[in-house]
Amino acid sequence: MEDLKDRLRDVIIRSLRLENVKPEDIKDDTPLFGEGLGLDSIDALELVVALEKEFGIKISDEEVGVKVFQNIGTLAEFIETKGERAP
Repeated sequence: MEDLKDRLRDVIIRSLRLENVKPEDIKDDTPLFGEGLGLDSIDALELVVALEKEFGIKISDEEVGVKVFQNIGTLAEFIETKGERAP
């Protein structure tokens, strides 16, 4: 699970081009939106595309997305249960 979380941090930083963010800055419970990383709806769309490509998941429902994109921990749990290529 820790390897998956590390991959998620890398995908988030790389796909959203977060130049001033290091993987260690994103804790398991850091909110991805709002007060945490401060991502917005455009970032969410880019992140969905990157995660679908990287992990073979589908996030087609906004309600599911709201729950899944809370933080690295919730995202990792979702990918671990739904992902086709999760380690």
